[in-house]
Amino acid sequence: MSTRIHRRALLAGAAAAGIVVPAAARALLLTPRQTEGPFYPDRMPPDIDADLLRVPGRKPYAKGKVAHVRGRVLNRRGSPLAGIKVEIWQCDGAGRYHHSGDARSDGQRADPDFQGYGHVVTRRDGAFAFRTIRPVEYPGRTPHIHFKLTRGDRHLLTTQMYLAGNPGNIGDGLYQSLSSAGKRAVTVAFKPADTVETGALLGVFDIVL
Repeated sequence: MSTRIHRRALLAGAAAAGIVVPAAARALLLTPRQTEGPFYPDRMPPDIDADLLRVPGRKPYAKGKVAHVRGRVLNRRGSPLAGIKVEIWQCDGAGRYHHSGDARSDGQRADPDFQGYGHVVTRRDGAFAFRTIRPVEYPGRTPHIHFKLTRGDRHLLTTQMYLAGNPGNIGDGLYQSLSSAGKRAVTVAFKPADTVETGALLGVFDIVL
């Protein structure tokens, strides 16, 4: 459930019960902050666009379920925020990041066919969109995608997006550290989206600053 829908549901319930909701309480819930983690790229890939499945000079990445992640960046009153740099990074289909510190006992590194990182700048309507894979789990973590938002030199938010209904959420310490409202704000349902791309999934993640 998106934060916006959650707000409407709360207000509708309050109205039905005859409760007067103060103006301040009608604001959208802020997207909670989460740790950047150890695997923010220590060296940027040669391609940093919004399509993480296509790296120039390499074959399209096919080791995972194609997923489109879309959303808007909003302020607490629901107004769109333009000019916000939205970065994402995540592990490949085998659970490996493009980071020199992500060394495994088998010696394998992240798949060079997977970009692993991308960024876009929000438009006038606050929108952003990425093409990537459905995130996968790796030892100690439930599936997630990292997000960082900046405007110029100003850091605005670092957070993580999680998959609704994933059983690994129960045992993930970072996810469980969130309040109930915080979990709702960063948990996204991925649904079939053949109208976007045949066989792909779509998750909608609105971010409130």
